[in-house]
Order: sequence, then structure tokens, then C-alpha cells
Amino acid sequence: MVCSFRKPSGTDRYLGALVARGFPVQERAPKMKNKLLVLGLTTPLTVLFTGCATLLTTSDTQTKSAWNSIDEAQRAFGDIAPGESTLSELKCLGFDPYASPNFKVLNYLDVMDRFLMNPSIKRNELPAEVQDALAAREECHGYEVDLSNIRNKRYGNAFLDITGFRRKTRETGWRYKALFVLKGDVVVYKLWSGEPNVEKYVDTKRPLGPFQELDHALTGMASHIY
Repeated sequence: MVCSFRKPSGTDRYLGALVARGFPVQERAPKMKNKLLVLGLTTPLTVLFTGCATLLTTSDTQTKSAWNSIDEAQRAFGDIAPGESTLSELKCLGFDPYASPNFKVLNYLDVMDRFLMNPSIKRNELPAEVQDALAAREECHGYEVDLSNIRNKRYGNAFLDITGFRRKTRETGWRYKALFVLKGDVVVYKLWSGEPNVEKYVDTKRPLGPFQELDHALTGMASHIY
């Protein structure tokens, strides 16, 4: 039987000399591999558990209108003079349900419902201009607009948000409503309401996380059985 031996290379002789002097050359490579393996496993988990804002969603809800802000809508609203402004002037200022979206056209019954929503309010307690318009019945009509520009931004820990254990949401934007009562072609009454500066924070905690809905379902089934 013929045995062959590989001639030691210069690198082998150098490593052998280091080992002879007490340097743990051969143990370093496995330790380095283990460190890299641990680092590769822990880095994604660290990012996930500490939270990454880019993983969270943002939603925008915007009502299309002739105005880009509540200030623009309010300026147009302020240019309308009850008892003087006509239907054509109302439309020129952007309050035109046939040219602008998200408007409602109200008949006199709808106008009555807007003012008499509470049974404790009597018709004779309404503004005189509204009473006079309602008395004209078919000549009484109205325009109603409901606008909003709302952004919902989720923030906080991405892991807790994605798994459903805790979801934190910040809501910002504005809401605007306006009502016009007309008698024939003349605006006799106007009214507005809204939220010029919306800023709300919602913190929803679910102890069971993704299993919360399952818990509700099982509870509902149990209530039907027993």
C-alpha cells in the first residue's frame, strides 16, 4: 500500500508556529461564525421588537370640493349675505351642488328635519327667516355640504401593531359642514359647524392580540349554547 503525504505549505507552517506559541488559531473561526450567526438572527428581531415607523400604515380620507382648506370654505361662506345673496351668487362662490361634489339638495321637509331634530324644539322657536321660508313650502329649499380632510397615522411599536396587541393611531385634519336655506332664489339663512383643527389619539390594547377575535367568537358561541 502506497501512502501519500501532502507537503506542508507556508501557511500551514505559519499556523503551526502560532499554535506552538500558544495562540488559539483554530478556535477563532468557529467563534466568529457563531457571532455572525447570532448577529444575523438578532438584528431583524431587534428592529421588529423596537418598532420601525416605516412598517406602519397611513390612510388619508379627503372629500373632494372646490376648496383645499377649511379657511377657503369659510371665506366663501362669509361672502354670503342672508336676505341679499341670490342663488346665482351662491353658485359663483362654489356652493353649487350641480357643479361641485358632496352637496345635498334639500326640499322643505328636509329643511324642517334639520331644525326640528329634537322633539323639545318647537317650530315657533326657529329663526324668523326659517319659519317664513318653511311657510312657503315648495318655495323653501336648501343646500347642505359636508367636507372633511382627515389623515390617520399609526405610530408606536411595529411588532405590537402588526400582531394586534396594541395599536396607536393619530388622527389629524379638519371637518366642515354648511347649511343654506333659500326661499325662491334668495338665501334667507345660513349656518355652519365643524372642527377646524382635528387632533385625536387612539390607543387600542388587545391582551390576546391576533386571538382576540377568536375569543369574542367563542364567547358568542358559548352564550348561544347556554
